[in-house]
Amino acid sequence: MPSKNFGFVTLFPEMIEQALSHSIMGRAQQDQIVNLETSNPRDFATDAHKSVDDTPFGGGPGMVMMAPLVQQAVQALDPQEGAEIILTDPAGEKFTQDAAEDLAGKSQVIFICGHYEGIDERVRTKIATRAYSVGDFVLTGGELPALTMADAIIRLLPGVLGDPESHRDDSHSNDGLLGFPLYTKPQEFLGESVPDVLLSGHHKNIARWRRQQQLIRTRIARPDLFCRADLKDDDLDLL
Repeated sequence: MPSKNFGFVTLFPEMIEQALSHSIMGRAQQDQIVNLETSNPRDFATDAHKSVDDTPFGGGPGMVMMAPLVQQAVQALDPQEGAEIILTDPAGEKFTQDAAEDLAGKSQVIFICGHYEGIDERVRTKIATRAYSVGDFVLTGGELPALTMADAIIRLLPGVLGDPESHRDDSHSNDGLLGFPLYTKPQEFLGESVPDVLLSGHHKNIARWRRQQQLIRTRIARPDLFCRADLKDDDLDLL
């Protein structure tokens, strides 16, 4: 299977490279499951100060990243036909597990990491294929959202996780419910014991308990997800 290509347009390539060089993400590169590249818009600046931003038309605070330099940085990553070019933007569509699964099926994903007050709107309308936000808050740059999304996508690729089934029970996967509680040794910790059902060896009862915990967790912590979840016929009985 050919490597899946992930590119990052960023003013801080070392931030991306360091973060993705460890643990599972690092092994995915060593095993040639993914190929990661960075491209710095500053490398394409032509003025003496290597400027990548300028004041906004219409006035206002802050500086805006210039579209031509972003475009050149994207092109340096050699986007192929069908590549997804993702703009990290707090005004973008909310990034979800469904989006991660969709992007895991793409052969090439490029992230554009913004900085300063933002990026020229024409990057969104003329270069990016999608714009995603990782939450209703604002960060100082787009590298952390890009890393978050890349991690969510890469872990879904075949061969990345040791057990190919290990992501099936993740929160937000399959039916949209949150994940169930997990326990390991020791059997008792700070006065709390592992639930007896998990020690019973009765697989059907364990499965029912785990499903019940998913339902309870989601209903309490994320009622918005619970309303949209793909519930089974006997889920109400479990509640």
